[in-house]
Formats: sequence, structure tokens, C-alpha cells
Amino acid sequence: MRTQILSDQELVNQYLAGSEIALEKLIHRHKDKIYTSIYCTVKDQYLAEDLFQETFIKAIDTLRAGKYNEEGKFAPWVMRIAYNLCIDHFRKLKRTPGVVTSAGDDIFKYMKFDDTPLEEYQAVEKFETKLKDLIEKLPDDQKEVVILRHFFNFSFREVAEYTNSPLNTCLGRMRYALINLRKMMEEQKIALR
Repeated sequence: MRTQILSDQELVNQYLAGSEIALEKLIHRHKDKIYTSIYCTVKDQYLAEDLFQETFIKAIDTLRAGKYNEEGKFAPWVMRIAYNLCIDHFRKLKRTPGVVTSAGDDIFKYMKFDDTPLEEYQAVEKFETKLKDLIEKLPDDQKEVVILRHFFNFSFREVAEYTNSPLNTCLGRMRYALINLRKMMEEQKIALR
């Protein structure tokens, strides 16, 4: 006997009607993509797990309050919640002082936790910082596409749904973002190696 595969919206409706199993199926269906997106953004397993749980707690609270109105777009809606929680985390982090030396350096950047040479960590960290600074300089529409595509692993179709833009517009924004990033990297003599 073939089992019927229910859409996200049908599962949401069943959950709202009292079926906890429907919610379990929704979470199981999207957990890998959402967790991976969070992890790729925060680069910390325990923090990613916390933010993943917080994402679904927030989604459940919104569903129970009757405020969910994204018919047929459950996955992008939950990804948006996860994205916003990651952004909130980084905003809080910027306001939280770290452990610094008398010279003002964060001591954690000097610690090693595996066999990778410290210089490699510092080189990667320096490049990531420069790249994030360049992404921040992009026009908002281009920046949004880059962040959703590369840091949250959205497909271009999901980016289009999330931004409420045509697919070709999103592809064009990514193209111009990459052109602009290359130009800025050349101007600032930033190399990939």
C-alpha cells in the first residue's frame, strides 16, 4: 500500500488540528537543510543546535498563535526565522565584549584546537573578514542574494520565493554581485590564495 506524501501546508493544517506527528514530519523533512544552513553561518555545532531548536520553537509559537500565513511556503518561512536568529546572534555578539589582552586582541584567536597551523587559521580568518566586509558594501538586493545563496544554501528558486522576485532577477543580482566582488577584490588586491 502506497503512503500518501502530504505537502507542508497539509502537515501544518494537521498540526493546527492537533496532530503532533504532523509537526514531527515537518521538522524531520526540513531539519538537514535548516541545520546545515545555520551551521554554515555560525560555524559552531553547539550554537547551531541551539539556534535550530530556537528556530522551531519560534515557528511552533507562531503556528499556535495563529499568525502563520505563508501558505505553501513553510520551508522558506522557517529558513527566514533561522536567518533572522543568526543575524540576532551576531548582533548580540558584537555588543558582547570578548576576553582581550592588554594590547586589545581577543585571546581566542591565538588558541589552537587541532593540528592546523595557527597561520592557516589566521589567513582564513583574515580572508573571511575581508570578504564579509566586501559583501557588506554590495547594494542591498545583491547582498541579500549572496547571503541567502552562499551562507544559507538557498537554491535560486528559494531565493526568488523568499525575496518575492523573479528567478531571472535573482540570477542577475548574483551575477552583478560576483562582478562587483571581483572588482573590489582587484582594487584592494585581495587574493584567494
